Amino acid sequence: MKTLKLITAVFCFLSLTSCVAKKKFLSLDMSYMSLDSDYKKLKETEKKCEEQLKDSKSQANSLTQQINGLTQQKKSLEEQVDYLKKNSNLVLSALGDMSVLSTKQAESVKKSLETLSEKDSYIKSLQIAMSRKDSLNMQLVMNLKGALGDMNDKDINIKVEKGVIYIDISDRLLFNTGQFAVTENAKKVLGKVAKVLNAHPDIEFMVEGHTDSVPFQTACLDDNWDLSVKRATSVIRILHKEYNMSPSRMNAAGRGEFLPVASNDTDEGRALNRRTRIIILPQLDQFFKLLVKK
Repeated sequence: MKTLKLITAVFCFLSLTSCVAKKKFLSLDMSYMSLDSDYKKLKETEKKCEEQLKDSKSQANSLTQQINGLTQQKKSLEEQVDYLKKNSNLVLSALGDMSVLSTKQAESVKKSLETLSEKDSYIKSLQIAMSRKDSLNMQLVMNLKGALGDMNDKDINIKVEKGVIYIDISDRLLFNTGQFAVTENAKKVLGKVAKVLNAHPDIEFMVEGHTDSVPFQTACLDDNWDLSVKRATSVIRILHKEYNMSPSRMNAAGRGEFLPVASNDTDEGRALNRRTRIIILPQLDQFFKLLVKK
């Protein structure tokens, strides 16, 4: 009898020990799964950061090439100015030795030299203005990428071409199919864009609506062109009413199906063509002011 009790006690002890070990194993297994999940998320974040860094480097290289091109143009013009100055000085010296040099002719040569000096000053001012514009564009691109960094690259694309910044936002991120009312989730995206643009109140921009080529018509909309215009104005109203952006800074345009970025023969191409584009316009008034004679 005592032996039976002893065996029973040993069996209970072993069962309890087994249960404790199993619980520890399950706890460790859950900890491993949690750490593995965190590791995968960190790898995804690292991949996105690397892609953003690569894109930013590409934009920086593009701007650097533009600056180098302008620097070469400036150098060429300066060489022309120096050449003309030297020739003008030789002509003036030769005329000074001639008894037939009239006062009127001397004044004309003097004005020519002054014009060359003004041209040289203009070249320097133009180069400074271009450098400021390129710096502003780079700052804007970096700020926009930072604000929209958590968005899917397939839904938002930011690029710079010939000094103009383009922000392409996918149709599925802003509107429901065939609608022109901005969705509630889309307002968060527009809010991020507005925050960056409000930090630069002197910058003007245009909002363009784009569609694919599939025919479209409803009781309220005549065609794709009509839809694209209404989508552009819907975005502008949100930026104005909910994010306090001045209407005088914004323009709305509808491109319809007539400016595609991909073929409309595939689903993927049509998806790319259905987009809203925000175009940050260059400040041309800065350059026009340089042309005004002071």
